[in-house]
Amino acid sequence: MFVDRVQIEVAAGNGGQGMCSFRREKYVPLGGPDGGDGGDGGSVILKAQPGVDSLAALAHRKQWRAAHGESGGSANCQGRKAQDLVLLVPPGTMVVDESTGLVLKDLATPGDWIVAAKGGPGGWGNMHFKSSTNRAPRQTTPGVKGEVRRLQLELKVIADVGLVGKPNAGKSTLLSRLSRARPEIADYAFTTKTPILGIVDVSRDRSFVLADLPGLIEGAHAGVGLGHEFLRHVERAGLIVHVVEPMPMDGSDPLANYRAIREELSLHDASLGERPEIVVMSKGELPGAAEIRADFARAIGREVIGLSAVTGQGLDALLRAVVAELDRRKEPA
Repeated sequence: MFVDRVQIEVAAGNGGQGMCSFRREKYVPLGGPDGGDGGDGGSVILKAQPGVDSLAALAHRKQWRAAHGESGGSANCQGRKAQDLVLLVPPGTMVVDESTGLVLKDLATPGDWIVAAKGGPGGWGNMHFKSSTNRAPRQTTPGVKGEVRRLQLELKVIADVGLVGKPNAGKSTLLSRLSRARPEIADYAFTTKTPILGIVDVSRDRSFVLADLPGLIEGAHAGVGLGHEFLRHVERAGLIVHVVEPMPMDGSDPLANYRAIREELSLHDASLGERPEIVVMSKGELPGAAEIRADFARAIGREVIGLSAVTGQGLDALLRAVVAELDRRKEPA
């Protein structure tokens, strides 16, 4: 199950109680205080882990608590520090404090981490209160309580390339031809309800991550259809491949569909309208598709790559265009 948004409460462990103790040993007169400090409570840490692709592991449980530190002991023995609780999340997870709405951390890169709730330090034993005027102190301090936070975790899929287009434009079929991903493919709208990632191997030492994103319709920026469920994932894609269907099943105009999606991207985030884009027209095996593509390219004033997932037409040209654009983006400014 793909889960891309969860709300959880994280609670760090409390620090252990400081110990009140005195040395009582034969041949050691006036031994004095020897109560040890309590151990620190465990913290709750969120860490972006490669290979984790969903927040599903956190969705079944609303509260995550780290262990408490142990109390101090005699003979100046400090209580055991509790282990930190490490929760693994997918790279691309935004950590938001639910009470303030502030973004605490964008765990965009594998290995990024954040202390979501810090464990409380242990209390002081009575040895800390010894002085020239107080040689037998009985004061101790309790451990400090650990932090408690309510968090919203929101996953924004990280991909080098994102496929956008109307429902049933052929994005899932294209992903299945270019990678080992096996998305559901059917002849009804919104077959793809969640992002699906695939790794496209260009050569032995070159690959990129391709994301099949849910179909987009007019009004998505206002939450219509899958709305923001789609748009927040396309934000991460550095390059957009816009898939246009030559003969949509609903009889709509390919040019109007293309312009509608471009407008939705810009309305959601102006930077998406300026994102590098490669335009392709799918289903090139259909009669008349080549003529429609030529007219479409003239209308938008740019190259449109013709594709056919059935015959393989245009797949190599698309890969070359994607790699060239990714290489261009890596060049120093």
